Amino acid sequence: MVYSCEATSVAGFVQQLAVAYVAHGYYFYVTGRIPDRKDPARTDAKLIAQYGIDVSKFVRARRKQAGLANVQYLRFNDFFVLIANHGEQPFFEAEARQLRDIRVNPLHFMGYSISVRPERGGGKNHVSVRIQQQVYGELKARFQNAALHRSVETLSQELQELSFENYAPVRDQLRGVVRAINGQRQAAGLELVPTHGLRGKRRSVKPFGPRMDGNRIG
Repeated sequence: MVYSCEATSVAGFVQQLAVAYVAHGYYFYVTGRIPDRKDPARTDAKLIAQYGIDVSKFVRARRKQAGLANVQYLRFNDFFVLIANHGEQPFFEAEARQLRDIRVNPLHFMGYSISVRPERGGGKNHVSVRIQQQVYGELKARFQNAALHRSVETLSQELQELSFENYAPVRDQLRGVVRAINGQRQAAGLELVPTHGLRGKRRSVKPFGPRMDGNRIG
């Protein structure tokens, strides 16, 4: 069995982390970067062996029943994350100094913020993938500065071309950008940017498939 760990796109990394790992109770993480002088494949193999990651789903299930934790490993280019669920595991002691809980400390990656939040109005926690707050503020300011100087068609096209995948919180944030644009345009008597022009639900990608383009921020 070959353990797949190298995501070939930003979208694939975020999807695998959020949907396949965090949504299934993997909350405790460390991140790192592989120095240029090191071979990423060798680092992958070392970490996978160190924490017994390359095992079947049946072994993972037995570990969970025995109160033991499982660890997952994911990398995009030189950036990697090790993330574990509840239980006993040498990982927790070995990585104690830099260990984070994604429910408390969101993981930031390529302009995204990945965390676990309660549902609106309370209730169960769920995975949240949104644009990192600082990046969102810069994005919103960029569009506000252009709101009165570009056509509706140009602004709509630029919104469509943003590289962020349309997770529900991202869609909410982009609607906020449109409201900010239209607040200025309405005051100036200009045509408003329609919200229906925003992209719909996020696309599903193959995290470990062929390498994709569009791995930029914004």
